[in-house]
Amino acid sequence: MSESSKQRLKHFLERVVPNIQYDTHDLQQFSFADYQEKQSIFSEGDIVADVHFLLQGVGRYYYLDSEGVERNKSLVKAGGAFTSVSSLVATAPSPFYAETITSCSLASIPYSSLIALTEKHPYWNAFVRKIYEQLVLKKERREAEFLLLDAKTRYQNFLSEFSEESHLIPLRHVAMYLGITDVTLSRIRRELGLT
Repeated sequence: MSESSKQRLKHFLERVVPNIQYDTHDLQQFSFADYQEKQSIFSEGDIVADVHFLLQGVGRYYYLDSEGVERNKSLVKAGGAFTSVSSLVATAPSPFYAETITSCSLASIPYSSLIALTEKHPYWNAFVRKIYEQLVLKKERREAEFLLLDAKTRYQNFLSEFSEESHLIPLRHVAMYLGITDVTLSRIRRELGLT
């Protein structure tokens, strides 16, 4: 593990659970990888056994419909993670793809190893709980936005959430994420004076 990867992982862990107290040997269970832009992390149909924590960069989850059209499920920035919970919990094939948008650095750990850590150390238990809480909150917020907010407000929320990363994400991915067409996004951007 390179020193910079180790430092990024420590920073990530500290952001999730402040005042961390973990055994540094636990970090040896993580593997590190750098991905180029538009590189697959896993595909639909894969049995995903690892959790991939995004230390740097931007990525996405997406579905491929029966006509071969991509549909963004979620966008992920540093501090997020890539995995398929249905694979981890039920050993089911992933129903979606995970891919980098920019070059990315990932710290990966087998889910079974992460669960074993939670059974040994309170810190890791708190860490996993916080990660699941963040996932549920993100899903609830996204669902509410689709049901209650217009496209312009959803885009403004996207700009707020991805303020530092928004310029790195191609507009077609933003439009897919917001559930609108490229034309609608262009109109909204004109209205906001962003073009």
